[in-house]
Amino acid sequence: MSDLVLQPAVDLLAMISARKLSPLELAEEHILQIKRLNPQLNALIDFDEQRVRAQASALEKSSAPRGLLHGLPMTIKASIAVAGHRCETGSLFNKGHIPREDAVIVARSTQAGAVILGTTNCPEFLMAYETDNLLYGRTSNPWDLTCTAGGSSGGESAAIAAGLSACGFGSDGGGSVREPAHFTGICALKPTPGRIPAVGHLPPCVGPFSLLGAVGPMARTIADVSLLFNVLSGHADADPTGAPVSLQRYTTEELRRIPIGFFEDDDITPVTPETRQAIQDAVRCLRSQGFRVVPFRPRALEQARKLWWNYFVRCGAMLLNPIFGGKESRLSPTFQEFLTIARQDPPLTGDELLTIWAECDTLRAILLKEMREFPILLMPVCSVPAFRHGEREWNIDGQQVAYLDAMRYTQWFNLLGAPAAVVPVGRSSEGLPIGIQIAGRPYQDEAVLGIAAAIDRDFGYQPPPMARS
Repeated sequence: MSDLVLQPAVDLLAMISARKLSPLELAEEHILQIKRLNPQLNALIDFDEQRVRAQASALEKSSAPRGLLHGLPMTIKASIAVAGHRCETGSLFNKGHIPREDAVIVARSTQAGAVILGTTNCPEFLMAYETDNLLYGRTSNPWDLTCTAGGSSGGESAAIAAGLSACGFGSDGGGSVREPAHFTGICALKPTPGRIPAVGHLPPCVGPFSLLGAVGPMARTIADVSLLFNVLSGHADADPTGAPVSLQRYTTEELRRIPIGFFEDDDITPVTPETRQAIQDAVRCLRSQGFRVVPFRPRALEQARKLWWNYFVRCGAMLLNPIFGGKESRLSPTFQEFLTIARQDPPLTGDELLTIWAECDTLRAILLKEMREFPILLMPVCSVPAFRHGEREWNIDGQQVAYLDAMRYTQWFNLLGAPAAVVPVGRSSEGLPIGIQIAGRPYQDEAVLGIAAAIDRDFGYQPPPMARS
């Protein structure tokens, strides 16, 4: 059963349903993998094997009807409340914070029969594309321990890629489930805000982050991501962004009728040759299956990125300042770096914030109009594959590419409040995974997942060598 922990979640659930595998047996396999690999990866930061066994044993003894996730081992990013587990967002300012109540998405998961293995590492206040903090240190990539697993859901991506967890949840305000999925060779979805409730996330997804931020599923296959979305999405009254949107079902023929636009770069920040190749391979894959895929790039993307910067970077620093003001010596180097970037611009005035707020709605309308012709877009996730710990600049085609510029390809869709999925497709010259991004108009999450699944069938997850015992 050594490779059992690397199987798709849907297959594990089928084995449990057929009584070929028990929840406790599956939990034990994951406990072994965590104990074997977590010391090298530093993915889980709160894990209690006896608590895991107790959950699995209780499921086996229960006479209640089985939930749709019965016995499935999951992890949760340490910014999403799990009762009795640390939820510290990687910060000394939240050290020892243990929620008494589950976040909505965690409560729904356990009600559906999931076994919560523990919580996973993230950068301080979630404000970095590399997972490192003063509480627990850095998380490494299972493909290369000298590289990052990404951020801010880096612990979650490393755990899933290496078979420490079957699947789980992260959060995404600027690419934070998508970049780590790309870096570690797994799949993820940043949903339309509100499709999956963000109630119980720390910090709360309110103000500008009610549009930018979303809680999203991460797994090794799009089938698994779709399972989590289908079972656990749905309106919650406490979520201010929520809307009572029913699940949509698409046939293959219906998906093929959706025009797809693609681009290899945004004509501002270059991508690596292997990233271009991954886009070309994904396009060929879809065309071979009967999809119409043509070159198209919305004109308003750079404006969207600039507005995202004002919201995420400048507003983000202002919203967090009351927590650490006057105590900056206790901040991690990664968050200090974020503050240095944020403070290159003066604090936003009230007039500027109102102007940006209005511009955001105007620009979203422009982008939505541009995407009428091509409701689905295919493009890179990032300019580069997983980078070495602490690396902050790259030379691509003779052009120096800075840290946040390399990550720009995800940020547009946070500003738009649109769904975007990631599927592993290619490899870098060093053998690191390269994902591609499929984005859609708001509330078309199911169409995004359906087209992502068509790509995943031809490419998809491969286990990192260290994951095999």
